[in-house]
Amino acid sequence: MTTMDKYRRSGNVIPCASDNQEDTKMKVTVCIGSSCHIKGSRQVVNALQKLIAENGLDDKVDLGGTFCMGNCQKGVCVTVDGEFHSVTPETVEAFFNEHVKEKA
Repeated sequence: MTTMDKYRRSGNVIPCASDNQEDTKMKVTVCIGSSCHIKGSRQVVNALQKLIAENGLDDKVDLGGTFCMGNCQKGVCVTVDGEFHSVTPETVEAFFNEHVKEKA
């Protein structure tokens, strides 16, 4: 099953990275509910996948998706180890550098 197949699969949490998750991995979860989808969650997921791979963090970051986080008015909702962030396709690289790359 490809990453995009996992992205499209319905359910509460959709893994977008390796299914062999370790508890020590940073957990980054992107909302893919309808409101966040309209605001660019697919582009955010694609950018995060690319940035994680380019920075060699596949073994340190577990990227996943979930449906509505209940903050629809805030843009694309992303959590990093449970900490909420609002991200857009335009701010995803800065978000990654500050909240993922620096802490992974």
